[in-house]
Amino acid sequence: MKRILTLLALSLTIMVSAQKKITEGVIVSKQTISSDNEQVKAQLEMMGDMQTITYFKGDKSRAELSNPMSGDVVTLTDSENMLILMDNPMLGKKYMLQNIKKAEDQVKDIEVVKGTETKTILGYECKQYTVTVKQDAGNMEMEMYTTEAIPVKSQQTSMVGDKVKGFPLFVVMKMNQMGTDMVITTEVTEIKDEKVADDKFNMTPPEGYEDMEKE
Repeated sequence: MKRILTLLALSLTIMVSAQKKITEGVIVSKQTISSDNEQVKAQLEMMGDMQTITYFKGDKSRAELSNPMSGDVVTLTDSENMLILMDNPMLGKKYMLQNIKKAEDQVKDIEVVKGTETKTILGYECKQYTVTVKQDAGNMEMEMYTTEAIPVKSQQTSMVGDKVKGFPLFVVMKMNQMGTDMVITTEVTEIKDEKVADDKFNMTPPEGYEDMEKE
């Protein structure tokens, strides 16, 4: 269960009409999760659509998600590290701090294919990528459309290094966990070009949070 919640938090995690580059601001996106398992599907339908708010500045980002299944999840990234903070009803307050480069080296079985299709989202022309991650528990597949007008990594693109360019404005993720198929669709609905305070990107785990890696 802890592995599923962690993967879900990472997954959930993921404008203006002109094609100008934005290096600081706020991104609002919605997530919809579906499953062919009727019991899981009923639970997901009770949750409805979820919203993630992502703050970004230069190469730093902070994504905030809150829902009954995962609790409060905050994912922070910079050029070197990723910090995940989880306040979960089942697990309590946990954090996971990873070096992005080491995490990339550990995930060997990733295939990235740049597609030929494009999709215009909120005035931005986005390029298609297909990412396949092979895991012992089952493969995870992502189809994403990214714009290079927002030069910051998302939770979905941080694991693939420089193989994917730009920030994804639309992602469909298919995964199987413990025999249950799930599809997570993430779509950006708004981008605000505005100033963001530096303290949003503090990479020090707050007091009261326990390190998941030491359990």
